[in-house]
Amino acid sequence: MLSRSAYRLLSRNVFKQGGKCFQSNLHSPSSKLPFYQRHWKLLSLITSFSAGWIIYDISDVRSFIHGRIEMPLFHAFTSPEFSHSVAVMAASWGITPRDFTPDDQALAVELWGKKFSNPVGLAAGFDKQADAIPGLLNFGFSYLEVGSVTPLPQPGNPKPRYFRLKPDLAVVNRYGFNSEGHEVILEKIQKRIRKHISKNKPELLKSYDENPAAYTDPSVLGVPRSLLPNKYLGINLGKNKNGNEVEDYVTGVRKFGNYADVLVINVSSPNTPGLRSLQRKSALTELLSAAVTERNKLNAPNPPLVVKIAPDLSETELSDIAAVLKKCKVDGVIVGNTTIQRPDTLKSTKHVEETGGLSGPPLKPITLNTLRTLRKHLSSDIPIIGCGGISSGKDAIEYARAGASMVQVYTALGYDGPVVAHKIKQEILAELNGKRWVDIIGKEE
Repeated sequence: MLSRSAYRLLSRNVFKQGGKCFQSNLHSPSSKLPFYQRHWKLLSLITSFSAGWIIYDISDVRSFIHGRIEMPLFHAFTSPEFSHSVAVMAASWGITPRDFTPDDQALAVELWGKKFSNPVGLAAGFDKQADAIPGLLNFGFSYLEVGSVTPLPQPGNPKPRYFRLKPDLAVVNRYGFNSEGHEVILEKIQKRIRKHISKNKPELLKSYDENPAAYTDPSVLGVPRSLLPNKYLGINLGKNKNGNEVEDYVTGVRKFGNYADVLVINVSSPNTPGLRSLQRKSALTELLSAAVTERNKLNAPNPPLVVKIAPDLSETELSDIAAVLKKCKVDGVIVGNTTIQRPDTLKSTKHVEETGGLSGPPLKPITLNTLRTLRKHLSSDIPIIGCGGISSGKDAIEYARAGASMVQVYTALGYDGPVVAHKIKQEILAELNGKRWVDIIGKEE
């Protein structure tokens, strides 16, 4: 549609202007006219066709322009945080490309009674302020986490706080839960839902304005709370730098529970002082018990409650976490977040010593080891989402065989660009070789 519109617009304008421009020469001998004046209609047609093709091409995530031109230019001439901001801004304006390829049935997976068309999600930390939900999901992800969201606005750590380790296709970040706060982000989400209801169920608009949380049931909306068919919205909850270790999360559950398809309790960021101490058995039990109790008070249907843990945990700590998850009846776990380790395999010399969490391919063996260890101790009815260093279909398959029901990417989006979800899905299908994703979960070779 976009290319056809562009073609009509460009053709109309070029022909119109061309006619005026060359009107005075129409009666001149054609042999005396320059080539471009004698053949202006043909040139206009070629120009408009080319422009239409380019517009059509860049609307698809597979376009060479994104991977071969845009991404190298951003990496060469902009800082990582600036590139990140531009990507989110473009997605929020709806001018980013889409994955037009329907997901193969072999990629489907069901968790918590929800049918995901593919197992590839985008981790929290990319769309921190819930600005670009539809734009990013249209890259081909089946699941998107926004946040982490903190109760009160906070700027995070001073800049610079995001560094590329190009030889390793990795990054180090110390954003520090920079968040616009509950109220601002909740308002954005409510506005999206209001727009959806206004367009699709205008008879409910007045009731929604009076009590928004009562009209977010997917059966009422006709779609998941992401507002896109077969795609799901996770809201990742964090605590303020000097916030309360339990109440900050409980408040988040209360505020966002009726607007999320999945709620995530993030106790794993290395960039908020003391946050990872919440992974200790007693602290985690207190936190998750309170969060689950609050979740159970929400309007039905209650979203699944998932906890996100760090990859830098011992087997004893992971065994304790597994016991807590079962005791508190938590619905799932994300393994993991960035690592504070700096593996000997790193090729980069620049920025390696920066304070912050490392993500990208060097993180994969660390996270995979943590996931395998946790899976041994964890009840089989509690699913794991794998997150750490995934940049290919082969990586995703490795996580699935280790016991992950789904995977999430983060750093790979910053290196590969919008095509990353499409690329990983196609590579998964090639690796499956006729099998289904669900057939290989937990089936180590």
